[in-house]
Amino acid sequence: MKTIDRRNFIKTSACLLAAASPLVGGFTALAQDAPKKRAIKKGVHLGMIAGNQSIMDKFKLAKDLGFDGLEVNGPNDAKKDEIIKASQATGVAVADVMNSVHWKDTLSDPDAAVRARGLEGLKGCLQDAKDYNCGTVLLVPAVVNKSVSYADAYTRSVVEIQKAVPLAEKLGVKIDIENVWNQFLLSPLEAARYVDEFHSPAVGWHFDVGNIVNYGWPEQWIRTLGKRIGNVHFKEYSRKRRDGEGLWKGFEVELMEGDCDWPAVMKAFDDIGYKGWVISEIGGGDEARLKKIAALMDKILAS
Repeated sequence: MKTIDRRNFIKTSACLLAAASPLVGGFTALAQDAPKKRAIKKGVHLGMIAGNQSIMDKFKLAKDLGFDGLEVNGPNDAKKDEIIKASQATGVAVADVMNSVHWKDTLSDPDAAVRARGLEGLKGCLQDAKDYNCGTVLLVPAVVNKSVSYADAYTRSVVEIQKAVPLAEKLGVKIDIENVWNQFLLSPLEAARYVDEFHSPAVGWHFDVGNIVNYGWPEQWIRTLGKRIGNVHFKEYSRKRRDGEGLWKGFEVELMEGDCDWPAVMKAFDDIGYKGWVISEIGGGDEARLKKIAALMDKILAS
């Protein structure tokens, strides 16, 4: 059997590698161009689907457009039974339950009766989530204003939420605190501390990407909150429009046309191992509009 000495082996190997390099380069380019695959589910709020069609038809449309789930309001939505039937029939999940009473009956109100109504609303949402086979409830925990101090908002809301934690644990549903413009929990370090106050896996964080841009950088919050993040809202914000036209005008931009650094945001989600929902919370519309939203979300998820 003929042997190949070291010099000829190296020479032969180099020739083979040179011949193969265009093919290798082609595979590398394909790998770089291919969209990233993330175990993240895509949703929109049910109210973003415009029109008078039935709940069933809205769920079917969401499925046709590639959405995995829909966010719904609670507690005790008048169409709750229809939502359950539509979800079961289409396979489109209920992504989360958005508490619809937490702004009116705040858990930080000076009036104990108002706080009690807010607590009952939260408990109703937890039961709704269980009935929908959904794992999370979105909660605005408190509102700071002229008559409610920051310290009181913190203390009162922790006390009230703590009362709902046993039910959340029993039902297997998480209470996810959302960052909104409520003048409360204004830094990621404080937000993490607030969640940790409850010493329960039933309390986490609902992270809204766009809401942070006015006073921070989403990717920094994501890394600080880490595994506490249980759900995510996709939203855009423009500091330029804010500065030129007013605070709330900053939201009036399309996804990927504001100041959210989406590649940095998605890298941060990758770094913390996030595998939950991303739910669009922007202006909805008809089928064409929702199709565009789905495409923009796909583009962000592939970034």
